[in-house]
Amino acid sequence: MLESLTLGASSSGHQKIPYPATSQFVNKDSDNRKHCNSSILQVDPKFLSAENELRRIFGSRVVKSHERSQLSVNSRLIRGGRRGNHNLKKTVLVSPSQHWPRWDGSLTMELLESKDGVHYFRYIHSSSYAQAQRAFEAAKAIHDLNGIASILLNHPYHIDSLITLADYFKFTGEHQMSADAIAKCLYAMECAWHPLFAPSPNCQLKYIHDTNKPFFSSLFTHMKNMDRRGCHRSALEICKFLLSLDSDDPMGAMLSIDYYALRAEEYAWLEQFVEEYRSDNSLWLFPNFSYSLAVCRFYLEKGFDASPSVLKKLVVKVPLKDRIWTTLLQNSFFQSEQTGSPSLDHLIAIYVERSYIIWRLPDLQRFLSDSALSVIEMLKEKGSDAKDWACVRKEAFPSEKNEYAHLLVSDFSDSMPTMPPDNLQDFMVDQMARIENPEQFHNIPENHMPRDLTNRNALAVLLESMLPWINYGTGDGEHVQHDLPEQVNEE
Repeated sequence: MLESLTLGASSSGHQKIPYPATSQFVNKDSDNRKHCNSSILQVDPKFLSAENELRRIFGSRVVKSHERSQLSVNSRLIRGGRRGNHNLKKTVLVSPSQHWPRWDGSLTMELLESKDGVHYFRYIHSSSYAQAQRAFEAAKAIHDLNGIASILLNHPYHIDSLITLADYFKFTGEHQMSADAIAKCLYAMECAWHPLFAPSPNCQLKYIHDTNKPFFSSLFTHMKNMDRRGCHRSALEICKFLLSLDSDDPMGAMLSIDYYALRAEEYAWLEQFVEEYRSDNSLWLFPNFSYSLAVCRFYLEKGFDASPSVLKKLVVKVPLKDRIWTTLLQNSFFQSEQTGSPSLDHLIAIYVERSYIIWRLPDLQRFLSDSALSVIEMLKEKGSDAKDWACVRKEAFPSEKNEYAHLLVSDFSDSMPTMPPDNLQDFMVDQMARIENPEQFHNIPENHMPRDLTNRNALAVLLESMLPWINYGTGDGEHVQHDLPEQVNEE
């Protein structure tokens, strides 16, 4: 029934829901249970690669043609030494471009402990990396984005600097440059992996360690980048990896994994995940799994249920404009936009923002409207069911506070922001002041300046010109060579 999929689990199940930052719903013994059931999160490395998925979608010939064209472009962007004077390490998360600097060995990973067959790891900074980190913090304190970009001249794989520039490239519309910076983060952090570390539920990287946090944020952003490229299976595998790293799920991967499973058409896997990952059926309490499991059942030719408080938001977001939706929403059962629980309302907002596009398929729209009509007819015969569902909902989400406030709805959106968040505004203002005063450009070598600024964002051009893996040609088709800062030879 319409509420039963969202709230029909046992009322005792809410005690083991893992998402809130306070972890107040997780008892001390639940972590071992999650490991016992986490084999469903086993990552298939061959599906992590976007290139492999693109080959499956478009064929090897098309992908190779694209790679050749990219190689031609990259040959004009190479900075440092002669081409081919070093080989980049092969990695499973990203495929490094030939023009990237060699890995400098400034990060390592240590094994903290092994317990019950599970290995726990933490990233470690070298002395040179720690020095770069202090320079980054100093530049950040005075909103000096130029200084942050300059750090990359000597430390091309400084993670926080790359993440900061990725954010700015995103806000200035240079999405490929943003994705490239995030890929460099993941390349560097994978190069630092301990020999025992692998994308496996038996390897944990706890978020409580500050040096581990950039890996989570980079992986989360990379997951969304893969989805935007249409590599939904890759995004699903990355999401599985992200969730397996820390069972407390600090990034809210559990609120996206159903979406990526549907986009990758992994319907049977999603049902298996819900059955096996948690043995108490608590996942059925959450609106994203309620609706996504309904879609699974639809495609597997089975039943469907939903939640009334989600329906109204979906109608607005998709949008659904047929007259039948106006009629349905006039029913008292579907009129309310709030459930009375801040936590549940926030989860619904995340679900709608993340998954609304799935409901643009005509077949699913008919499916949804038919189900809503069935619920209305059922409640006419037995109105007490609505009160029963409301009681279960109150037991499942009893707090008067939003336990998921640390997960921003915007982080689950496909919309690209046009303005940075408040904490980045000062950076943007300071850097635009540099651009508006031409004399500020005297510090940038002439051969670093782009030949064509047409339709380019001024801030992005300035930052791009300072990055260590970018160099603009001289106009005659040749590229200028420069010496890289001394790097640690790759083993």
